[in-house]
Amino acid sequence: MRFLFVLHDSPYGIERVYNGIRWARSMLGNGEHEVKMFLFGDAVVSVMSDQRTPQGYYNVAKMMRVLVDRGAEVGSCGTCMDARGITEDMMAKGVHRSSMAELATWTTWADRTINV
Repeated sequence: MRFLFVLHDSPYGIERVYNGIRWARSMLGNGEHEVKMFLFGDAVVSVMSDQRTPQGYYNVAKMMRVLVDRGAEVGSCGTCMDARGITEDMMAKGVHRSSMAELATWTTWADRTINV
């Protein structure tokens, strides 16, 4: 099956982004499924590469890189990035600037869309 995960919230403070990444990673676990992830709103902060979290605390940028390394495609809303002053050179490796047009394409590609 093909899954599209759409994340909306900030990466820290509540755990929706954290759990969405974990869920997507689990769907990739056995190699049977394909995963794409689209980040809206404050979720675009998740892909900033130089995050420094306290010792023992999860780092969503590192989690995103693992997700990409396992075969997921991750796109970050370009309009949302612009509104937050995030440039492409600030993004984690393997994540790309995306658009509503790409999200529309991914939505028709997916067997299931999961909003987190």
